[in-house]
Amino acid sequence: MLKFSLKQLEIFVTVAELNSFTNAAKALYLTQSTVSAHISGLESALNTRLFSRDARRSVTLTAQGQRLYPAAKRILSDCRELTSLVENRHEELPLLLGASTVPGQYLLPELLASFLRRRPDCRYLLRRGDSQQIHELLRAGSVRIGFVGARLDPARLRYTPILEDRLVMVTPNTPYYQEKKRAGVFGCDLLGEPTVAREEGSGTDSAVAAYMRRRGFPASKLRIVARVDNPETIKSMAAHGAGVSVLSALAVRQEVEGGRLLAFEMDPAGLRRHIYAAVRQDETFAELESQFLRFCRSFFGRSSDIE
Repeated sequence: MLKFSLKQLEIFVTVAELNSFTNAAKALYLTQSTVSAHISGLESALNTRLFSRDARRSVTLTAQGQRLYPAAKRILSDCRELTSLVENRHEELPLLLGASTVPGQYLLPELLASFLRRRPDCRYLLRRGDSQQIHELLRAGSVRIGFVGARLDPARLRYTPILEDRLVMVTPNTPYYQEKKRAGVFGCDLLGEPTVAREEGSGTDSAVAAYMRRRGFPASKLRIVARVDNPETIKSMAAHGAGVSVLSALAVRQEVEGGRLLAFEMDPAGLRRHIYAAVRQDETFAELESQFLRFCRSFFGRSSDIE
């Protein structure tokens, strides 16, 4: 009995149609090494070589590959038809999504509304939490696609950077901080101020902790007066003078433009991070899920490969 998977057939067909391992990896949200490993596994299972490689890094089907291609297409088509029969029941199966705080509050509302205009038949089930909680839901299979601000499990999950975010130090808009702004002070110079911090386990907190380690700033020198899991509450506390806070520039844009808060770049280079779409390694997606992931990349104007 031959042992090969539908995933291997899907990758085989995609490579055959695009004549490229690299382009197939991009189309399937996989790394090139993962694509190569699946093709090698399929060739081993069939005990034959399916592709010929040339010096230009393009690939063509061997004679055996040409014989396999139409059969593989039929198998995948039958599987899609079976999936469609299940998914097109009276009640549509929803997209199972998870989002940590920043993407959940400041990115997904517009993204999901835009995708609904393209696919009005789509339904969502959205779970919220910090980055650590969304990772746990992904590993458990409770959500299929997660939006997070930290790469916490690259061994088991794949991450697509969909948007670059900046972290900035925000302060109340008072004469004291206005003077510091005029003096060209950076956020790193304010790390010793009373601070309202995000909760441990959030992508923002992880990024700030890593930044402090790189700069050699001991965590013991932070004067944390509160840890809060909601950026909206943190912004209100900062505006009322409870303390400064490092937050996503996406989260504080309106308050800074409206003059309620001041924002300081962390240093001359700026503290940047990515917002990622995360999925489990070697996940096989339904067509709606694949379409949604492609839409995410185009919506945010990114074309990065899976890391």
